[in-house]
Amino acid sequence: MKGTVGELGEFGLIRELTSRLTTTPAVRVGPGDDAAVVAAPDRRVVASTDILLEGRHFRRDWSTAYDVGRKAAAQNLADIAAMGAVPTALLLGLVVPAELPVAWPTELMDGLRDECQVAGASVVGGDVVRGDTIMVSITALGDLRNQEPVTRAGAQPGDLVAVTGWLGWSAAGYAVLSRGFRSPRAFVEAHRRPEPPYHAGPAAAGLGATAMCDVSDGLIADLGHIAEASKVRIDIRSGAIDIPTQMNDIGQAVGVDPMQWVLTGGEDHAIVATFPPDTKLPARWKVIGEVLNPSALPQVTVDGAPWTSKGGWDHFGGIES
Repeated sequence: MKGTVGELGEFGLIRELTSRLTTTPAVRVGPGDDAAVVAAPDRRVVASTDILLEGRHFRRDWSTAYDVGRKAAAQNLADIAAMGAVPTALLLGLVVPAELPVAWPTELMDGLRDECQVAGASVVGGDVVRGDTIMVSITALGDLRNQEPVTRAGAQPGDLVAVTGWLGWSAAGYAVLSRGFRSPRAFVEAHRRPEPPYHAGPAAAGLGATAMCDVSDGLIADLGHIAEASKVRIDIRSGAIDIPTQMNDIGQAVGVDPMQWVLTGGEDHAIVATFPPDTKLPARWKVIGEVLNPSALPQVTVDGAPWTSKGGWDHFGGIES
């Protein structure tokens, strides 16, 4: 579309955005009323929210509006799946400058819609406000389907630690983009549009997962959340984690050990979980460590020793390196 958000106006923008949406059977009342109505057969609703700020969480010279939409939806829907729930709906809060071309928010909505379709959810409403910079606020909802939620607090000594999804790809892509390059494309795209394994979360709950979370802040950091909540120590076996050849090549080119990206890089939104030791895991899950009794060592160790390099994501500190 041509023109700016200011020229189209608030209600014109809302009409344009909602006209691009699809729906699912779970949505009883969609956009256009005072509030949406989403079926919750389980009678419990799983909810998560996130904010993406331009210049902090995305750059328009690195990512298209469509990319930002896919990423914004993915990181919230992954949180729902990591509780063992099935994503059902997403709400959008959008702050944009009046001079922003209309094409940007409409492409953002296309990205949100398409990522929701991957997860089996739909955008059901939201709000738009004028502001000085772009801010995208997402609230995602999900249904437990009669399963108990899998929290971070249930890991037990002796449990297996397993992961499904990509590790370190987004961080490698970030390193490529930071140096002004756009390839290898697979890693750049992993940073722009993460691909969480949504169906693995509810499946893990069905397999008896004792604790679970998505890898948004980095593997060590997120396993640290599980270890702290469960009052255990977790040891990662680095040899159990495969590093793709191209990631090794990127590491050599930029002078970074790719294991650093795998262990501390965030925003891949893989799912990591702990399981009882006799659990027969499907091939998509890779066992990468074990849960141990707490000790004087840090709550997460690598090959039995502290990981001395910093890393992980802190919203008030940024990416540590």
